[in-house]
Amino acid sequence: MSSKQWDLFLSVSEDFKAYHVLPDRATCSRVIKFCIDRRKFRIADVLLDAFMSDSKVAFVACSAAMGSYNKLHMFRNTVLLFERMKSAGILLDSLGYLHIMEAYSKLNECDKVVRSFQEFKSRKLRSSARYLAQIYGILCESLGKFGRAFEALDYFREMTRKGISEYSIYSTLIYSFASLRKVDVAEELLREAKSKTVIKDPEVYLKLLLMYVDEGLLEKTLEIVKAMDDAEVKVSDCIICTIVNGFSKKRGFSAAVQVFEDLVSKGYEPGQVTYASVINAYWRLGQYRKAEEVFLEMEQKGFDKCVYAYSSMIVMYGRTGRVRSATRLVAKMKERGCKPNVWIYNSLIDMHGRDKNLKQLEKLWREMKRRKVAPDKVTYTSIISAYNKAGEFESCVKLFDEYRMNGGLIDRAMAGIMVGVYTKVGQVDDLVKLLQDMKTEGTRLDQRLYQSAWNAFKDAGLQLQAKWMKEIFLVA
Repeated sequence: MSSKQWDLFLSVSEDFKAYHVLPDRATCSRVIKFCIDRRKFRIADVLLDAFMSDSKVAFVACSAAMGSYNKLHMFRNTVLLFERMKSAGILLDSLGYLHIMEAYSKLNECDKVVRSFQEFKSRKLRSSARYLAQIYGILCESLGKFGRAFEALDYFREMTRKGISEYSIYSTLIYSFASLRKVDVAEELLREAKSKTVIKDPEVYLKLLLMYVDEGLLEKTLEIVKAMDDAEVKVSDCIICTIVNGFSKKRGFSAAVQVFEDLVSKGYEPGQVTYASVINAYWRLGQYRKAEEVFLEMEQKGFDKCVYAYSSMIVMYGRTGRVRSATRLVAKMKERGCKPNVWIYNSLIDMHGRDKNLKQLEKLWREMKRRKVAPDKVTYTSIISAYNKAGEFESCVKLFDEYRMNGGLIDRAMAGIMVGVYTKVGQVDDLVKLLQDMKTEGTRLDQRLYQSAWNAFKDAGLQLQAKWMKEIFLVA
């Protein structure tokens, strides 16, 4: 082992078999662990094969191997070794049960975790309190992960009655019950945990926040922030954003910005995600100056590559007619290496489309293709609408054909534009095809579209088509 002469291990293993002499159990465990830790899996396998000739050595050596495999996240190897042990009639010790339960848990095989625990329990092996606590911990975590939180709680109570302490299980249980939205049980466990230990896992607090948001208990989210302070757990941007978005979802943008301002006034520091959400809230409330102030603050703190925040600002500038501000901001984000996404392009296309600036539209369209930003339904609707307003009907037809070739569906907005386009250019066959596709895709005609299509057929002298349309469409 000291000289790392790996080939000699193989010859020594042959001697073990030939002379029926093995090192002591501690040495066997140490050798196996040494080989696996250094990724010498073939040598470890040969040595294990030799050690299995003596059951007193085998279960200790195999247990060491399983522990080493688990540390390398080779959980399937642990299971395969366990199957070999069963075939050879070698029983596990307490540490072995701990390792195989951990492997099954990581492989998301909850039933096998429970079965292994029940086997361990039935054998009544002498085990240290440390191993017992870890075994119960794995069992409770696995059950909780698969929504079997009440079973996990029963085992935890059983463990407590036996005088085994493992306070980290409180985090597992609270997380599990919060995931199930069992508010009363989660709160009871949290109070119980506070009297015995300190919950340090941020994921537990986040799960509690999500539970309270889903249940509409928004004031309790602020109690979670206080609990995190008491436990000296950092209130992260993720936590703040969850609260802000929770208020926004349940009570609207005004409540969201109010709770944001309250949290900031108490010294909590928002990050990029929270800033982006709050900027969106301010502009939707029409508080444009405040949105700009928060955006500037975000930039000054080094959060200058948030596409969502840029998108909110560009949409705001577009809705307020500040085209130059939007253009400058897009240039700035490009300079910073932040690539515009389809939302930003949609905002720019809508903005220039309303101004009938076809030159800028064509430039943006080429840029999207060059940057391989796939246009979506909103993109096509905006650009086709812009060409329609400018009287460029051929471009409308060309873009609509491209949209349909890419699998785009016809909604009322798109239908409203294209019924008008086909009517104006007199492409009656295309209009019929459009109406047939709308019927197939379940898009209904409103009164305006119905009348427009009807007039087109009547003007073209197509009485049969007008009658057909009347029969198959119900006017909304």
